[in-house]
Amino acid sequence: MTAVANLLVIAAVTVLVVQRQMRVQRLDTERRFWLLPLILGVLALRDPQIIDHQHTALSAALLAAGMVTVLAMGTVWGWTVRIWRAADGTVLLKGTKATLAAWGGMIAIRIGLYAIGSALGVHQAGSSLMLGMAVLLLVRSLVVNWRARTLEPAQTTAVLH
Repeated sequence: MTAVANLLVIAAVTVLVVQRQMRVQRLDTERRFWLLPLILGVLALRDPQIIDHQHTALSAALLAAGMVTVLAMGTVWGWTVRIWRAADGTVLLKGTKATLAAWGGMIAIRIGLYAIGSALGVHQAGSSLMLGMAVLLLVRSLVVNWRARTLEPAQTTAVLH
């Protein structure tokens, strides 16, 4: 995929995910929450430009730093989502203000990493952002699903604001 196409996919997924997160939705524990991250990950890893071969060590270090960042932010994001069990036993979830703050923080960190790479002359492919999005979505879903399984009947979890 071209860099522009990668950025468009990333932007579309981000808008879709954030928009959905801010509405109350039923958590379907049978859903294949790993499918979208898998697709994004495969698309990203198919790009031979994911590592700048003229600056292999720096490029790999920036990619690794980005992945560590999204692992941490995916975990934070999963804990900022309000999760509760409705009277009928359905698990519901909704993003909070802290969820938006987590997104803002993640975007700011990613911009910072991009700026560092640019200052060092490292070419950074959009596929690294796509891989980061895949990891972010997967980790967030794992945290939310784990939290949902630990809910007791009709228990409401604490909400972060």
